[in-house]
Amino acid sequence: MTAELTVLEKAALLSGKNVWETRAVPRAGIRSLFLADGPHGVRKQLGSSDHLGLHASQEATCFPTAATIANSWDPALAEEIGRALGAEAAHQEVDVLLGPGLNIKRSPLGGRSFEYFSEDPVLSGKLAAGYVRGIQSQGVAACPKHFAANSQELRRMVNDSVVDERTLREIYLTGFEIVVEESAPRAIMSAYNLVNGVYANENPHLLQTILRDEWGFAGAVVTDWGGSNDIVEGVRAGSTLEMPAAGLDSARQLVAAVEDGRLPHADLDARVAELRALVADSRTPGTAAPVDQDAHHALARRAAARSAVLLKNDDARLPLAAGTRVAVIGDFAQTPRYQGAGSSAVNPTRLDSVLGTIDGSGLTATGFAQGFRRGGEPDAALVAEAVATARGADVVLLFLGLDEIAESEGLDRTHLRLPDAQTELLAAVSEANPEVVVVLSAGGVVEMPWVGS
Repeated sequence: MTAELTVLEKAALLSGKNVWETRAVPRAGIRSLFLADGPHGVRKQLGSSDHLGLHASQEATCFPTAATIANSWDPALAEEIGRALGAEAAHQEVDVLLGPGLNIKRSPLGGRSFEYFSEDPVLSGKLAAGYVRGIQSQGVAACPKHFAANSQELRRMVNDSVVDERTLREIYLTGFEIVVEESAPRAIMSAYNLVNGVYANENPHLLQTILRDEWGFAGAVVTDWGGSNDIVEGVRAGSTLEMPAAGLDSARQLVAAVEDGRLPHADLDARVAELRALVADSRTPGTAAPVDQDAHHALARRAAARSAVLLKNDDARLPLAAGTRVAVIGDFAQTPRYQGAGSSAVNPTRLDSVLGTIDGSGLTATGFAQGFRRGGEPDAALVAEAVATARGADVVLLFLGLDEIAESEGLDRTHLRLPDAQTELLAAVSEANPEVVVVLSAGGVVEMPWVGS
């Protein structure tokens, strides 16, 4: 299968052409593949490329994040979302969608918890398998991530997950095992971190013994962006594709290792065969059907409703009866917080807000007050306006949550509290009108000492 390629061509195929594309060898029928972020929406960048979500991307449906969908406990819903993600990826000529994310939420302080499903490996695996089946039904390869034991953002490139074999398999690997066995993903992304002293991307126990030999995974292992530490050891251990582009230095290292006998030629051929299979199984460019953005937006809205959690409902206050006079308070009511920051940030095709939709809800809005500034200190004038708005309403709908900077790839949270500006607003509004319904927007846990007050 690889005989017509030179050693240099084989080596060059195993690292990217640029930030998002693989190399091609047209004379051998190997085209370039386009990879894009996509745990909850396609993020195909426009113009200047980066892998941190800093630059603009093509518009796509932003579905609820994994942390939200996990609340549905519904693999069929996950698969339906996956089909929509795959359809949008195919339409944008994306060949490999980098997701879903299914790492275990080991700490409530994890800054990327919004991208992961659960603390439970079975729930994570079942839902992730639904996403993969849906995505791949559209001719796009799914790439579940990050394999494995990737549990924190702090020093994520160098931290070492030291874990005994039983815990590793029962907690951190179970979800990935379910995904491999139930949905046959065509790719898997390795993690940045070390596992028991060996980087995940160069870890033969993870990539070869467990993933390939025990579970029967036959697809491509893709590094996290910048997650290759030793290209020769990666290829030896079972890592297929180094991303993003590393120039031709990686290819030269592989050629030298083969020529001096440090790397068996068979290992190089195995990795090239995996990449060629990924190319061969990809949808032919230009053959995707048009996307029904209205239907996908409706699916995103239905998924959000299906996944919302009612934490407390004293005296059966909810649902509110038609005609209830409500004061709408909180910045999130006008500018929704619906995803976290980092490489998964989606440029949505459209975005509903509470203020924009409340007129069709059957409720009667008596007024709106911003209440607080995102990322800002308590503001007496905004609080006073909110208190005045709260008075006279039957019920106050108070929209609170975590600011954008609280949840992002690359950063872990330092505490679990809501911002002071929001808790002080809650106290003042509750004193003015005790009939308060709090609507929280957060991709991770928050402390609620005020619940019983």
